[in-house]
Amino acid sequence: MKAALALVALTLSATHADGRARDLGVPFEGVPGPLNAITDIPGVEVGHKTLIDGDGPLKVGVGPMRTGVTIVFPRGRADPRAVYGGFFDLNGNGEMTGRAYLEDFGIVQGPIGISDTNAIGQVYAGIQMWSSKRFGSATWPVVAETWSGYLSDIEGFHVTADTAIAALDAAKPGVVEEGNVGGGTGMVCFGFKGGIGTASRVVAVEGKSYTVGVLAQCNTGDRRVLRIAGAPVGRALAQRWLPCFDAKLAPRAGALSQCTADGSKGVPPPDQGSIIIVVGTDAPLMHDQLNRVAKRAAMGLARLGSYSGNSSGDLIVSFSTAPAEVNHEDQDKPNPIMPVANARIDPIFEAATEATEEAIVNALVAARTMTGINGARYFGIPHDELRAILKRYNRLEEPHR
Repeated sequence: MKAALALVALTLSATHADGRARDLGVPFEGVPGPLNAITDIPGVEVGHKTLIDGDGPLKVGVGPMRTGVTIVFPRGRADPRAVYGGFFDLNGNGEMTGRAYLEDFGIVQGPIGISDTNAIGQVYAGIQMWSSKRFGSATWPVVAETWSGYLSDIEGFHVTADTAIAALDAAKPGVVEEGNVGGGTGMVCFGFKGGIGTASRVVAVEGKSYTVGVLAQCNTGDRRVLRIAGAPVGRALAQRWLPCFDAKLAPRAGALSQCTADGSKGVPPPDQGSIIIVVGTDAPLMHDQLNRVAKRAAMGLARLGSYSGNSSGDLIVSFSTAPAEVNHEDQDKPNPIMPVANARIDPIFEAATEATEEAIVNALVAARTMTGINGARYFGIPHDELRAILKRYNRLEEPHR
């Protein structure tokens, strides 16, 4: 019991990052907002609820559990008004609700929820219950998923409507916790421990300043193709820090090999598992423009070497908080909007690409080594080795402190 409690304590401590990618000297293009987070967009709030419990052999319905829920409020918890939205399906081996409203009316209603694959319905119900109690009517939200079954008892359905409600209640502006938190708790990114990451960019369009922010839940990627700041990090770390299992905790874990200290006997995972990317902005954009912005987030993922493998659900939702009132399905008055001209939209496209790339690297840097079901262990990307690789390719900057 003491060993199990110690493991859980160690894993819980891993939810607090000791730095971000820029703190390690990873170079990125573009100018970030004050927090370098999606919450740099005025009004946006983010909440997490993390579920970590147990260790050792998998017992369906009991654990171990490594899961949770992450919530993004485009207008904050106190403002239920819809926002204009967009969507891009880079690879459809995944699920995102709310697409009928997105594709027909061009709007996102209420908060955006992200969790694990078997929690879509529970998170959807939790958001409806929360919005009904708070505002007098249920909403029809966007809820998306990535698969936590590498590390968590996913068939145990540990995420409930109450888990989602806790994440909703926890939402706040300001610094966004990254790595092994919320919906990202049980996730794997390019064969390393993955999870939640965020970033932002400030751009000028026709003399006006706008913010573009991204939050990603990364559970995708082929280790061998991983590139960070253009350096072939995945190739350099192709034989170490690979997924394995701790024989002290369980006799076996599927096809994983028994762990060594540096993961050199591990098994490289394929490009599978999915990624959900949320792109927000305060620039006034219409639905078709936001669809185009969502596509540019896919280019940020591609900068890291991803080819969007067959078994990965790579789905992107975008939104704009301007104007304050949108032409939703019950709108009965004209609602004029002066969107950014298409001929001037390139800085927003560039910002979405840059912020997505950095958000995913932030998820990798923030996530810490985690051990889950059947002793399965996924290593956090080693910071010192990452710095050494970047230095070798002349891509290391002085750390941002």
